[in-house]
Amino acid sequence: MKRAEVAIPAGPTEDDNFVDARVTPTGSLENLSQMEVDRLLDSSRGGLYPLYRRCSLAVLNSGGETDDARAIFDRYADFDIDIVRQAWGIKLELHNAPAAAFVDGRMIRGIQEHLFAVLRDILYIHGEVYEHGSVELRESAGITNAVYRVLRNAGLLQPRVRPDIVVCWGGHSIGRDEYEYTKLVGYELGLRGLNVCTGCGPGAMKGPMKGATIGHAKQRIPAGRYIGLTEPGIVAAEPPNAIVNQLAILPDIEKRLEAFVRIGHGIVVFPGGAGTAEEILYLVGILLDPQNEPQPFPVVFSGPRGSEEYWHQVDAFLVGTLGERVRQCYRVIVGDPAEVAREMLRGMAAVREYRRRAKDAYNFNWLLRIPHDMQQPFEPTHAAMAGLKLHRDSPPHQLAAELRRAFSGIVAGNVKESGLRLIDEHGPFELHGDAELLQPLDALLGSFVRQRRMKLSGEYQPCYRIVA
Repeated sequence: MKRAEVAIPAGPTEDDNFVDARVTPTGSLENLSQMEVDRLLDSSRGGLYPLYRRCSLAVLNSGGETDDARAIFDRYADFDIDIVRQAWGIKLELHNAPAAAFVDGRMIRGIQEHLFAVLRDILYIHGEVYEHGSVELRESAGITNAVYRVLRNAGLLQPRVRPDIVVCWGGHSIGRDEYEYTKLVGYELGLRGLNVCTGCGPGAMKGPMKGATIGHAKQRIPAGRYIGLTEPGIVAAEPPNAIVNQLAILPDIEKRLEAFVRIGHGIVVFPGGAGTAEEILYLVGILLDPQNEPQPFPVVFSGPRGSEEYWHQVDAFLVGTLGERVRQCYRVIVGDPAEVAREMLRGMAAVREYRRRAKDAYNFNWLLRIPHDMQQPFEPTHAAMAGLKLHRDSPPHQLAAELRRAFSGIVAGNVKESGLRLIDEHGPFELHGDAELLQPLDALLGSFVRQRRMKLSGEYQPCYRIVA
């Protein structure tokens, strides 16, 4: 039996937190043709290498206690990863890797799978989506097709399955009570045979998966799915947790968000910070689009007893900016995990019936309309943030898209390496717009700061400034 990996002493170091190792593929890329190996070797030190190195380091650092991407990359500045040819395909040689990824000299199996999933997706995206031009990215249908192909290549689109995927969103920086509640909701979902998809990181992304594993075990469900969707810009701050058994790396945040709503059959949102608000605004922006009105899409905002005020603030912000109709897009359930799961189960029945009548696939929602401008990557520069159209006269679904971009920039300024660098160089982003929109926005962000929902550790320094 072939050994999965062997850890090699790294030589003298300042501490025992660094390991050298050889790792063979598992979960992805186990069997490769010589042509595929040649392509990997050609790419391994080319333009893709910095991106691949960063994403691999993030995966190996799973379970770390910081969400500061720069701190992670500085700590492991000497980390290196090489692709080496073998008779059956490839192996990876790691140098100065985080020791926490190993147990008794062997890499943890889940991390090993994630490591090769990163390589699989980055190379596929670069080769099939961008380099070869086989996917048309200048039109909406082409972008959706690219998302579909990445998910299919990752093995996430299982055929002939009924709707059963619940997407769970929420903060990576949450308290113990909220984390335990997410586990209880996941447990109730698992008892009802539902699977879980999250952003794959810690906190509210890990809790539902952890609870679902127990629910699935009690129901003797051997093949529970714990799907993680991430993208290169956020993976260092929110590395895949160890429970994820199906991981996909999307090219950017917009395609990641589209992947969530295309493969998910219902969404549960737990308390969180700017990233959670970004996800909520993306979702309601789609659901408020008149062309999507016929589609059933169950959405529940939930949290433990004591989170009523949090959801009151979120609801007030949504109604204050987008109007009363937005309340038709979601239901708030506090302190009742079983009712959350029942609501999802009822929603799944409606989704299945709608897809059956519309002859749409159960495993990928082709009929959901996502406007082309919502699919375009938003690069949060100071000019782009200041130029957002935050005005009352915009249609609600378009205004939601602009507000989503504002929160996307704040997420970048909080945790992404590129955003952190911009804030260091030029100061906080500025948000301009109508006062009646900026006031509830400022109030919501202020509540996130007071509740310490913007950062895992240390004092939060705002990366934004509201300018009415």
